[in-house]
Amino acid sequence: MFERFWSSPFVKRIKRILLSADALIDSSVFDSGRRTRELYENYSAFMQRFHVSGFARVAVEIACEGLTLGLGGLIVMVALAGNAFQMTSEGDWLKQTDLAVTFLDRYGNEVGQRGIKHDDAVPLEQYPDYLIKAVLATEDRRFYEHFGIDVIGTLRAVTVNARSSGVVQGGSSITQQLAKNLFLSNERTITRKINEAFLALWLEHHLTKREILQLYLDRVYMGGGAFGIQAAAEFYFGKSVKDVTLAEAAMLAGLFKAPTKYAPHNNLPAARARANDVLNNLVDAGFMSESQIIAAQRSPATPVDRQREESPDWFLDYAYGEIRKLSASGKLGDNRVLTVRTSLDSNVQKRAEEVVERNLREQGRSFHVKQSAMVVMEPDGALRAIIGGRDYGASQFNRATDGSRQPGSSFKPYVYLTALMSGKFKPTTIVTDRPTCIGNYCVHNYSGGYAGSMPLAMALARSLNTVAIQLSIAIGNGNAREGRAKIIETCRKLGISTPLEDTPSLPVGQSDVILLEHSAAYAAFVNGGKRTIPYAAVEIRNRQGDLLYRHDRDAPPQRQVLPLDKVVDLATMMKKVVEEGTGKRAILGEGIDVIGKTGTTNGYKDAWFCGYSGTMGGCVWYGNDDNEPMNNMTGGTLPAGTWHDVMAYAHQGIPLKPIVGLKPEAKPAVASTEGGAVKPLELGGPQRPATLTKGAVQALESIEKKAKATGVGKQSMAAPATVAETRGVDFPTIGAAQ
Repeated sequence: MFERFWSSPFVKRIKRILLSADALIDSSVFDSGRRTRELYENYSAFMQRFHVSGFARVAVEIACEGLTLGLGGLIVMVALAGNAFQMTSEGDWLKQTDLAVTFLDRYGNEVGQRGIKHDDAVPLEQYPDYLIKAVLATEDRRFYEHFGIDVIGTLRAVTVNARSSGVVQGGSSITQQLAKNLFLSNERTITRKINEAFLALWLEHHLTKREILQLYLDRVYMGGGAFGIQAAAEFYFGKSVKDVTLAEAAMLAGLFKAPTKYAPHNNLPAARARANDVLNNLVDAGFMSESQIIAAQRSPATPVDRQREESPDWFLDYAYGEIRKLSASGKLGDNRVLTVRTSLDSNVQKRAEEVVERNLREQGRSFHVKQSAMVVMEPDGALRAIIGGRDYGASQFNRATDGSRQPGSSFKPYVYLTALMSGKFKPTTIVTDRPTCIGNYCVHNYSGGYAGSMPLAMALARSLNTVAIQLSIAIGNGNAREGRAKIIETCRKLGISTPLEDTPSLPVGQSDVILLEHSAAYAAFVNGGKRTIPYAAVEIRNRQGDLLYRHDRDAPPQRQVLPLDKVVDLATMMKKVVEEGTGKRAILGEGIDVIGKTGTTNGYKDAWFCGYSGTMGGCVWYGNDDNEPMNNMTGGTLPAGTWHDVMAYAHQGIPLKPIVGLKPEAKPAVASTEGGAVKPLELGGPQRPATLTKGAVQALESIEKKAKATGVGKQSMAAPATVAETRGVDFPTIGAAQ
């Protein structure tokens, strides 16, 4: 039967079909192979015409490799340029930098300016020829020849610096420096240098060389709080830049390298030595002859007596950025010339600068620390002082408002607050200091040992790392990742915007924060849980004196973002940190409650103290820009001491406010210059100028107005300063209408 099936016509037909298909496939494959071989032979014969050998082949190979690398480099450049060119996406980018702002402190005293005064701007054509030549000879000799980046100058600077094992010459062109001034911060990073280079190319494409030079000379920082060479000529020599002599022009041109170091009102010998270098540069560049500069060398410039005038440049930089944002949002209309009354307390600013400089000078070497930053703020966000670094002239990078560093244990209040809000913990809850691990991550305390069981408040006072990690686990119901997510959510509510890395070490402060935001977040611990947004501008008026903006009227009110009862519990715990824990150096004295927290990072790279009274507070940071470890500095040493020395001074003679929710002491006190409240100052410490109450100021203003209206008492009213200019007048509510 099987044989009959295979011999059937149907099966035979199937066999013939399959055989035909097989033959078709075989022939197709054979034909395809033959055609492919013919095509390859034809292609080989065609390409043989381009065959090269010997040196010609080497050149071709190099060209091919160069093309490949060039294409790859072009792709990388386009990717890197994207971020830089986004900064120029606004059509009115140049107009945004043309604000001319005069700043007043909280008492009405002028403290500085930013931008250029449009009415006083001097066209480049009116500059003395030797001044332009002095700037170019010193800063960028090939300015009119390069395309925005001086490749030759950069290579020369790299070579000289390599031989000197340090930074001796700078390689940035004038266009690159202008790009930094217009669009970038002063942070020393490779990203900033890349953006600077691309923005320089962009500026060269959109502006002429004369426009670039004019913008640069109008905006460059020249020391003494002066921005622009016209402002510098007025400040140092009391004359317009149009009238400076060759010796004065050389001294001005010498300021570009290091404005504070060579400022003549700070160090006249150094300024004259630098001016002599500039005069020699004029000869070396071929712009002038030796006979033309000899008179200026023999009779160097003498500046007007400024008696070492100081300018709160860190504060003004932040305030100017705030004004630019308000202008860009349309809240100031089309007004470009503005007068701004700020929340700056000039006395506190000066005191903070003195304390930081003294500490770095006296103890910087022993602690191996070179930098510090500080913010003094009221619980509503009014900024009283900003220290962005040790020397503004050496580096204008503001470490208080733009730099991010690890907060160490000063981050723990966010962890403890989240634990309190979870409902599982109270200040009296017993926790255990014991070995704690999350996976491969095991945390240790600063002391190296374990203290056993204690109340939660004491664990915070002793800044125990193990307890902070245990809390992160408990907050997430045993899931540490969920616990950390809730901690990050708390930070976001308080205004911490930096990316917080979700790692097991987050609860002990190993993720970067910005000092200004850290200070503002702490303010919520004393104001009852309201989010605090830092601000510097209290009132803004235009050229005619019309009120354009007032913070208490136009800014959004503070929002309640945290439950009051939990914030009060945390404040009670943080008070113990100062009274019984690591922050004892911050105690201000009888009658002034202080809450706070110290912070120290691994390897002693950062040391912090953040604290508040009910009146004001903020954060102090010490560290090194290059992250080099300090010599065993903790937050409870120099940072807490700095905070105390500044705040003890700042609290003198002003009405004190309680911390929201905390019961006041049995004998509430007002810090004054006559002792009692701030005991550390009774032994010869600096005394803050006497202050007037708001009511007294208003009464004096009323008397002054009546006297002026009637013409009575003109002799007595001819005092050097008006009531509004009186230093030390402190208004209880900075945003209140005057």
